[in-house]
Amino acid sequence: ATLQKLGVIPSFSRPSVSDDNPYSESLFRTLKYCPAYPGKLFENIEQARQWVHRFVQWYNQEHRHSAIRYVTPGQRHRGEDTALLKKRQKLYETAKVRNPHRWSGKTRNWNPVNEVWLNPPREIRAREQKVCK
Repeated sequence: ATLQKLGVIPSFSRPSVSDDNPYSESLFRTLKYCPAYPGKLFENIEQARQWVHRFVQWYNQEHRHSAIRYVTPGQRHRGEDTALLKKRQKLYETAKVRNPHRWSGKTRNWNPVNEVWLNPPREIRAREQKVCK
């Protein structure tokens, strides 16, 4: 009901795309668990727009995303992720050498992720599903 009150027209999926829901749910979860998530309703549309603008800035510049090895989307977009991940890899390797009894196996994988998709094409989804099985 809140969306309709704000003039948003709900859309449940795009034509010929039946898997939008997991991506929408993921976004909503990220919104809800954002440190600045509002505890009350917005007073007007402008207040909502300002909050969403701040959320986008936080998400792109501060939020470290697990799918891209805990760098921010902004760092990845600017090409800063490779140097950061090399630095982390070196830090982990040094820690393992200094305290080998704390490590039961390999260190965390800090190699850069090659491709990242919000909505991967069907052939890529199919390939990834085969790898996971």
